[in-house]
Amino acid sequence: MEKQWEFDKFHEDSYELAKNAEIKKYKNFLQTYSKNLYNLEENLHKFPYNQFDFDLDPINLESIPYEQGSLLQLIKTDNKVLNKIVTVFAALTTEIDLLVREGENKYAYGLLLYGEGPEVSKENGHNLTQMAKFVSFLQELSCFVNRSYEVIKSTLHQLNVAYSAQKAAYNIDTTEMHLRSIFLSLGNLFRILLSIDLAIEYNPHLRDDWNAYKRMVKNVHHNPNKFDVDIKKFYRFEKHLIELEGKLLDGYVFQNCVEQIFDDKNSMISRNMVLSSEIFFNIKQIYDEIEPNINENSNTDTRHKFVSVCTLTVLYNQIYRNLDKKFFKALWETNKKIPVIILNGVLPWFSNDFLLAKLPNLAGLVDKNPSQSNTTAKQAFYQLKILNLPKIYPQVNATLNVWFVKMQALNDLSVQGCLNNEQLLLQGIEFSNYLNYTVSLFLNLALNLRVAITKSNLLELCKLIELVKAIQKTYYEKKEILTISKQYILQSINRKLLSFIQTAKKRITSDKKYTEKRLDILSGLVLAGNALNGPSTKERLLIAGFGLTIANRMKTFRTEENVDELLKKLENFAYLESRIKASNDFGYLYWHFKVLLPIYLTDIYENVNIPNKIQYIIWSLRDILDKFNFCRHISHDLVCEKYLRDILRILNKNFLERICRDIETDLRLSIHLELKSDQSKLFKDGIKDLAKFVNLQPIVIHDKFIDVKTHVIQYLDRTFYNLTAVALHDWKAYSEMRNLAEQKYNLVLSEPYLPSSTLEQGLDVLEIMRNIHVFVTRYLYNLNNQIFVEKNSQNKCLNTINIRHVANSIRTHGIGIMNTTVNFTYQYLKKQFYIFSQFLFDEHIKAKLIRDISFFKESKASLNQKYPYERAEKFNRAIRKLGVLADNQTYLDQFRLLISHIGNAIGYVRMIRSGGLNFCSNSIRFVPDIDDIVNFEEYSTDLENKLSEQTTLAAKNLDSILTTLVKNFSEGSDYFKILVDVFKNEFRSEKNMHLKNFYIILPSLTLNYVEYMIGAKEKISKKNSNDAAFTDDGFAIGIAYILKLLNQNHDFDSLHWFDSVQDKFKSNTESIVNQQKTQQSDDKLVQTQALTLQRYTTYQREFNLLQFALASAQIFFRSEENENTPEKTD
Repeated sequence: MEKQWEFDKFHEDSYELAKNAEIKKYKNFLQTYSKNLYNLEENLHKFPYNQFDFDLDPINLESIPYEQGSLLQLIKTDNKVLNKIVTVFAALTTEIDLLVREGENKYAYGLLLYGEGPEVSKENGHNLTQMAKFVSFLQELSCFVNRSYEVIKSTLHQLNVAYSAQKAAYNIDTTEMHLRSIFLSLGNLFRILLSIDLAIEYNPHLRDDWNAYKRMVKNVHHNPNKFDVDIKKFYRFEKHLIELEGKLLDGYVFQNCVEQIFDDKNSMISRNMVLSSEIFFNIKQIYDEIEPNINENSNTDTRHKFVSVCTLTVLYNQIYRNLDKKFFKALWETNKKIPVIILNGVLPWFSNDFLLAKLPNLAGLVDKNPSQSNTTAKQAFYQLKILNLPKIYPQVNATLNVWFVKMQALNDLSVQGCLNNEQLLLQGIEFSNYLNYTVSLFLNLALNLRVAITKSNLLELCKLIELVKAIQKTYYEKKEILTISKQYILQSINRKLLSFIQTAKKRITSDKKYTEKRLDILSGLVLAGNALNGPSTKERLLIAGFGLTIANRMKTFRTEENVDELLKKLENFAYLESRIKASNDFGYLYWHFKVLLPIYLTDIYENVNIPNKIQYIIWSLRDILDKFNFCRHISHDLVCEKYLRDILRILNKNFLERICRDIETDLRLSIHLELKSDQSKLFKDGIKDLAKFVNLQPIVIHDKFIDVKTHVIQYLDRTFYNLTAVALHDWKAYSEMRNLAEQKYNLVLSEPYLPSSTLEQGLDVLEIMRNIHVFVTRYLYNLNNQIFVEKNSQNKCLNTINIRHVANSIRTHGIGIMNTTVNFTYQYLKKQFYIFSQFLFDEHIKAKLIRDISFFKESKASLNQKYPYERAEKFNRAIRKLGVLADNQTYLDQFRLLISHIGNAIGYVRMIRSGGLNFCSNSIRFVPDIDDIVNFEEYSTDLENKLSEQTTLAAKNLDSILTTLVKNFSEGSDYFKILVDVFKNEFRSEKNMHLKNFYIILPSLTLNYVEYMIGAKEKISKKNSNDAAFTDDGFAIGIAYILKLLNQNHDFDSLHWFDSVQDKFKSNTESIVNQQKTQQSDDKLVQTQALTLQRYTTYQREFNLLQFALASAQIFFRSEENENTPEKTD
């Protein structure tokens, strides 16, 4: 009890009461929690899929050691000098580790991912926008590089003080004390700086966009007033860009680091031979450790150490200029065993090229032609790997199968059982590292050498990816046992280390000789022991490592007391989850999936063995998703969305669509057994068990959940519905296919509920809508009867389409097709109006029209406000002189046909609206009074004995249907107004001024139309009835529609064209009649005059019909504002 807790004297047992109450609440909570957990477990067991997916895990178990404490709190011994030295080096190592983690993730992937995401247009300057956003990232990277330089320089200065020939009171004896971890950390930081150089070099988008950005900045520099910038600030910004380019983008980040001046007044590093010997000793020691084991199969730590050796060698030579040539030769020869190392999973680093660039003088001593040797070594290495690739999977698979069986058999949670799992848990990580690196090496080396990988080799790599993800899945499934075993193993290793430290302490203290060196060793043992007494955090392991390094002199530990190995194993198990995740990370597949995934999916589909393997590849493609957060040139959500879209596109094209098509084909062939198909193909290709694909587990990619079974069901539902709707007489066949799909593939498809067809269905509205460009050319419209008549046919009869046919189609497909039809018509009109505009914009046409307008304006008074008939004939003759097409048609004929097609499309919209009203009126005729409709839902809920929920829902649906019918019947949509409004602003805009000449071409156009109609009607009675017609009111509707769009009804009326036509034919008729009265009788002449009079009558009748049709069509486009506006007078 705390002292501040005081209780009333009269309630001495109040503490017990409060304690019992809280315990009771806690017990109730545990009971409720256990019950809910049991229910959850029961429900999850009922779920048909055992989905391995981190994103869907409600609870994730992690056992990463953590402690809230600083280095100063952990470094406590009686040796103050030792405390300070260890504190300095521990702080520097911790800082370097932080920089390494930040560089590996944030900056390396930030540079690699630049330019990824949705494609940008360089013409519109979107790439400049991306680079402008990226400049802030480059500034952060510059700060990171500066900080790395400072930390490296500070570390060398501290080492210079520690390993000094001059003894000082603030130092300890460093003889035989080799701080190897410091040099490994420096090597890791150098590796990160190398990765930054390589990431910039291998990203072409970065350099191209940077150069474009610089050019843009120069333009602003020369025209500052134009862009409204502060010139002083802009000059500073421009100077800063130059600094960024020199520091980062020129590719000298590592070079600038090792070439910086490390000496200063108080610390002359280049003259410290003790430090020189220590640096070279550590480089040599690390090299001797990894040299026997280094090859392409080495683990990640070994490869990273080799990079560290190379970079530290360059640093050593840069500072001291006395690198041992024998060691360099050994290092050069080692590079031939492993000429390339992949950094960050995607950056090939060629060690000999690196040494040749950084140490050219030494490279020339060991090889006469080092550049040629390097190229040959790369090619030979790649060819050797290609030959060995097919052998990897069989060799590893056999061993891994044993490992999988042992892992699945892990159930013993006793202490000894968990300790026995030590090697087994690490073995899977070793395999993952080896296989993962093999895949990365092949893909990136082939890309760098620009060598094509064969399909068979790519499939071998996919098998390796499957194995790695199977290992990860096994670890995931055994996470509970893994976590418990890990804790026991950590405690066991800790106990061994503390035991060895305690034994060493006794050996040191038993010797009564006192020396400062022995005191330092004892202090190191105390420091290591204190650090190991607690959770195995990185800080404690680091301090314990320094303590053991200081103590491990004068044979402090015996040979069998392998403390360094135990400490390394302790670190491996403390961060086991992180190592598992790193060894299974396939983030680099982002740069290869567009080639890899289609080939893999095709192979999976064509060789149906274990289709569930597809999950492993999908899981590997998800590893990059968390790294998209490092994108700075664009939102990471956009990059992620583009990536997922590409994966889904490939998955659909190469897998899902093929499954759907083949299942549909199989169902068709099964239904139509009576068809004699080529059975021999089945024996050649074999029969695929498509049910395996249907029963696949759902594919999860980020927030996309793809169930193959659901996808196939949706495809078949959509296909069967559409095909049944098009050909209703095939409903029985598709019904049988639905039943067969359920029996054969367990696919429960939806019923289409389509009504049966009628005998008067006619040409289907959907078919017309999809092919409206064909329909308007093959059918002619009659305005009065609202009917389309087929223009030509190979049969003895012509097809017609009227309102009843449209109403029947709407009854089949629903009212929704009306709006879709108007949308299709709009798309068609948009294309036709482009041709319309091009014709009127033609120089020959425009010049003639402008002359006619000028002529009419100047001669209006003398012509009695009437456009002369002769002028129209002259225009037609002039157009014919421009050229005649192959079918003896002039350009004016083609223009007339264009307007007729536009009018036919408008007439089709009119028929659709009339058919919709017809359908609604027939449907609503059973409603007694549309103005007083009963609300059935209210009646079903207001009754004393309330009706069932199903009845209420049915009443609600009935109310909704009645409301829709009444609305469509009473209101409807004015589609003509919509089609006028959508185009009129564009037609009347300034850029389309050439369209204003349209009204003046109408006299010539109507004359052309009349001549065409007379010829078409005459062909009806002839034997060859091609191009015969008795109606084509689409021309009149087209003229009325375009005049409305251009607001030229008044302009056309001002021509008084039809009055002019009447006058022309009236005068011609009177002239013939007068001739007949005055001249002598001549049979031939009388016959000729009679034919002439008949022709005039025919022309006059056709002009009258056209005038009436045009007047009727203009009514459709008369708006209220036109009706309320008084007519303008000349």
